[in-house]
Amino acid sequence: MNYQWNWHVFLQPTASGDDVYLGWMLSGLQMTVMLSLSAWVIALLLGALMGVLRTVPNKLLSGLATAYVELFRNIPLLVQLFIWYFVLPELLPEAIGNAFKQSNPVFQQFLAAMVCLGLFTSARVAEQVRSGINSLPRGQKNAGLALGLTLPQTYRFVMLPMAFRLIVPPLTSEFLNIFKNSAVCSTIGLLELAAQGRQLVDYTAQPYESFIAVTVAYVAINVIVMTLMKKMEDKVRVPGYMGGK
Repeated sequence: MNYQWNWHVFLQPTASGDDVYLGWMLSGLQMTVMLSLSAWVIALLLGALMGVLRTVPNKLLSGLATAYVELFRNIPLLVQLFIWYFVLPELLPEAIGNAFKQSNPVFQQFLAAMVCLGLFTSARVAEQVRSGINSLPRGQKNAGLALGLTLPQTYRFVMLPMAFRLIVPPLTSEFLNIFKNSAVCSTIGLLELAAQGRQLVDYTAQPYESFIAVTVAYVAINVIVMTLMKKMEDKVRVPGYMGGK
């Protein structure tokens, strides 16, 4: 193998001369974290709502929530991303569509990617929330109603606090997935971590160093997330559930 390793490549000036290649990698890492956290807020809030609606006795609301989940779960993420970025601006009212297309390209890419990732992941979160609610004993809901609570109050004060404590492990997986799925957003030009890694290869012809650095960055993100979520899981563990004592 005649490959010439050069770890100093990260400290070399970029082609523009206004930064070093390590700066590119850190910029991509920052974009990945910002995009993933923003999309996670959308996914968690909307997913919780849809998960609750899937369990209510109202067939219309339950049906609409089910249709939402099935729609976003069964269309590939890449296809959804292209729809949000290329197709939707053409379907919006002309003034709004033109304003979007004439805005900063990075803003266009970030907004489309954030909404796409958020909605795609929200459908998966909704299924976790639904499963958590359905795993609760029926007596909890009946007890809340018997105490005079309304159905929304029963969900808010009795069922959801318990359900969310039970689904911390699967939510951790979805949280990690949103970081990994963010790499797909490079297909619309967003310079997140994976895209910056490919760009560094194009300019330096040092693929091993570049993608080892990208891999280490993703592993570091995963370790941090898993550590924090494990602490949360231990803190909210319910005795008798999830191995609680």
